[in-house]
Formats: sequence, structure tokens, C-alpha cells
Amino acid sequence: MPPAASTPAYRRLNVEERRSQLLDAALTLFAHRAPEEISLDDVAEAAGVSRPLVYRYFPGGKQQLYEAALRSAADELQQCFDEPREGPLLPRLARALDRYLGFVDQHDAGFSALLQGGSVVETSRTTAIVDGVRRAAATHILSHLGVADPGPRLRMTVRMWITAVEAASLIWLDEDKQPPLDELRDWLVEQFGAVLSVTARRDPQTAALVQGLAADG
Repeated sequence: MPPAASTPAYRRLNVEERRSQLLDAALTLFAHRAPEEISLDDVAEAAGVSRPLVYRYFPGGKQQLYEAALRSAADELQQCFDEPREGPLLPRLARALDRYLGFVDQHDAGFSALLQGGSVVETSRTTAIVDGVRRAAATHILSHLGVADPGPRLRMTVRMWITAVEAASLIWLDEDKQPPLDELRDWLVEQFGAVLSVTARRDPQTAALVQGLAADG
């Protein structure tokens, strides 16, 4: 008779490893099902742990776990646009998008959960977490543009483009990750230049910026 299949050995995790394991399991579940349909038992089963262990790390229950999972994804996404201010702007933006889209590619469930979080279980905290990613990205981009006091049209243009990047990323996941990632990145960078050019027709500040970018390139 063939030997019975052995049960994988249990490995004791440290506090941060266990917390990360629970957050990863929660993000995957929250991305594919409405949070009200998910119990802590589901999270425990997905993580391969007991329900009391989940409560030990998240005594506030499912809402605390959901918000912590969103914040974990948000923290990583916020760092994507933290690019050194060296060299021409558009290549810098391309490198930041490489990290952003790389996160989308590797954590598609977590990304979907993050972007849908404000509308799925909307509280002031979840909305603030989602909006915090957008504001951080806008702050980084405006800093890279080198404009000391950006006006409303320029700020609006940057935030509109960030919204377009989010939408394109979600659609890209729905389209089985097509077009290829590098093509999507280049397309989004070109769109950034295009929307700046459109705003430049109505805003002298952005017009001067576009002229500077042309000389920089």
C-alpha cells in the first residue's frame, strides 16, 4: 500500500508573519465576495488557522480586519510613486508606474479590494484609506513636476489622470491582463503628456510646464 499522505508540518510564525498571513487571506476574500458575506471563520479557513487566533490579532472583528487589510495594500501602493527626483520627468513617471502596475499584477485581488473598498463597506475610515492613496500619488507627481504652488487646473489634471490609471488598472484585470504590462505603462505615460497638453491650452501655469517638459525631453 502507498504511504498515507502526510499532513504539512505546522510552522510557528512570528507576530508580523502571522498578521501578514491573515491580511493576505482577508484581502483575497474581500476582493471576490461582498464583506457582509464573509465571516471570520472564512478568513480563518483561508489562512489555515483557528477563529480564536484571528480574534487574537483583530479583536475588533471583521471590520477591523477589513480596514487593516485595506491599509496594508494602501501603504504599499503609496510607496510606488516615491521615485527619486533624478533625470527627465516622463522616465521617472514610467518607473513609478512600473511599480504601481507591478503591484496590480501581483496582488490583483488586493488591488480590487482596495479600490472597491470605499463603496463596499463605506465608513469614514475606509474612504480615507482609499483616498489617501490617490492624494499621496498626486502629491508625489506634483512634486516631480517641480511646481511650487500648483493651481486648481493643474491639480485637477493630475488627480483626473490618477483616476484614469486606477480605472485602466481595473479594466486591465478584467481583460485578462491585456495589453502587455509594458505597453499599458507606456500608454498611460503618453496619456499623462496628452492631458497636460489639453490643460495647457487653458492654463498658463501648465503651458509653461509643458514647454519645460518638451525642453527636458
